[in-house]
Amino acid sequence: MPLIKVQTSIAAPEPAQVTTLLKQLSASLAKHVGKPEAYVMTALEPGMAMTFGGTTEPVCYIEIKNIGTFSPSLTKAMSQDFCQQIEAALGVPQNRIYIEFTNATGAMWGWNGSTFG
Repeated sequence: MPLIKVQTSIAAPEPAQVTTLLKQLSASLAKHVGKPEAYVMTALEPGMAMTFGGTTEPVCYIEIKNIGTFSPSLTKAMSQDFCQQIEAALGVPQNRIYIEFTNATGAMWGWNGSTFG
């Protein structure tokens, strides 16, 4: 059930670019957490009203959730990877990207009429 949700102030790129980005994020997240990509969900919410540091320059907020525990070394590697990918794909500078990592318990994540716990 790994999830990566990207919220950004920039306008939506062309549909093909969005698809490419979401597929890249999906493959990367599956690799980082060691889970089948079949369970990974990605989302992009462009054009959001956002500020960072008191300005409306391009900004991005990313949520990454997973059942299990993120280690400090894993979150550091993921931060580096996803910040680079977002900067390359959307043009948002890495110093204007926040990432929130959330450990979830299986019982608190539903799917297919049940939960993972």
